[in-house]
Amino acid sequence: MAIDSDYVKQMATQLASYEVQASLTKANRNQSNYKAQLTAMGSLETALKTFSTSVKGLKGVDKSVLTNTATFSSEGFATAKVGTTAVAGNYQFFVEQLAGAHQVALEGLTDADIPTSGDLVIGQGAGSFTIDLSSIDTDGTAGNSLAELAAAINAATDNTGVNATLVRSNGNVSLVLASEKTGASNAISLSTSGVAAGAFDTAVGAPRELSAAKDAKVRLGGATGMLLTNSSNTFDNIIDGVSMSFTKAHAVGETPLSVTVGRDDKATKDKVQGFVNAINSLFSTFDSLTASGGENASRGVLAGDSSIRSIEGMLNKVLRTEFGGVTLMEMGIVADRFGKLTIDTARFEKAIAANPEGLDKLFNAKDALLDTIDKNVAVYTTGPNNLMKARKETLNTMLRRVDDQFDGIQKQYDNYYTRYLKQYTNMMQTMSAMEQTFGMF
Repeated sequence: MAIDSDYVKQMATQLASYEVQASLTKANRNQSNYKAQLTAMGSLETALKTFSTSVKGLKGVDKSVLTNTATFSSEGFATAKVGTTAVAGNYQFFVEQLAGAHQVALEGLTDADIPTSGDLVIGQGAGSFTIDLSSIDTDGTAGNSLAELAAAINAATDNTGVNATLVRSNGNVSLVLASEKTGASNAISLSTSGVAAGAFDTAVGAPRELSAAKDAKVRLGGATGMLLTNSSNTFDNIIDGVSMSFTKAHAVGETPLSVTVGRDDKATKDKVQGFVNAINSLFSTFDSLTASGGENASRGVLAGDSSIRSIEGMLNKVLRTEFGGVTLMEMGIVADRFGKLTIDTARFEKAIAANPEGLDKLFNAKDALLDTIDKNVAVYTTGPNNLMKARKETLNTMLRRVDDQFDGIQKQYDNYYTRYLKQYTNMMQTMSAMEQTFGMF
């Protein structure tokens, strides 16, 4: 009988596979579980980071869920930034004059007119800085140019806030000096020291004023009201909690700008709703990942996971905590029977009408709701040793161990296969020899 090598290989494969089947099934099951958990942890981390971003968008030194607004009677005269401490009311502003930045020009000069010795002294308000004309030559021509002078002014380490540029027209070049800041206190003055009489000294002594250094002048209460002045067009806290930037002056006899400051309940509710949506979305992710399963629903990959229970427990505790003397429930933000937050509109509007500062303190005060949530969530998502990273590293370690197990199983399989192949080959050879012996009789 001839040896059937295909049969021998088939039997060796079947028996070797049987020997490692239990170990292979267990390794495949573990690999599938670890990969599913790793994917789920990635989804959880993404959900936490998305929620954290939403929280950060509501918190900050100049942020609040409580929104006040300013309404203008005319557009184009001003913009306003209204804080939480703004007092509701109507205010009249007459913009008499906008602030201006000083700008002067040295005209009629050529490169040959720029001295190679002496100093140009540029004053601005109470300060000044000096340009040493003997040190501004950068091209090695032993002479100075208007461009080199402008570059030296702009590069001066003690420059008080003056920009220099060259303006060209019909072959004539003028050196223009402009203050970076507006206001009368930032006016530019020019003088020379040790410079010989000539065109440069004359131009410095009588520059052309292109725009005057002016303070903004605004009258509160109309054209004859209280005069308010500022070096900038932006008046910080011109009224408690209200900063305004004026962009256009009124003409004589023109109607003053009327500004109405008041609470914007819709915008406030929208911000709170944004928080509610963010935390409900996070809780929905928790529910999906930890579902207990049943006849018509599959079990969540992280069902019973201690990490999620810890995060969810922390958030539920914070959401029930009192901050600034009030709770979410007292401000009309309540949990439904599924544990999700919702805004009871009637209670919410009544609460902020009675205690608007309470809402601000609840959400935005230092170490209040948003601060507390942000700090607690950061433990899981930020830093080199955050808990999400540690958990994923653990799962990746387990997956590498499974890979090692697969390598070991493959070696076991190869050994079993070789052994059974040899045994079946020997058996077939023995049977063939016996058949030949029987054939002799």
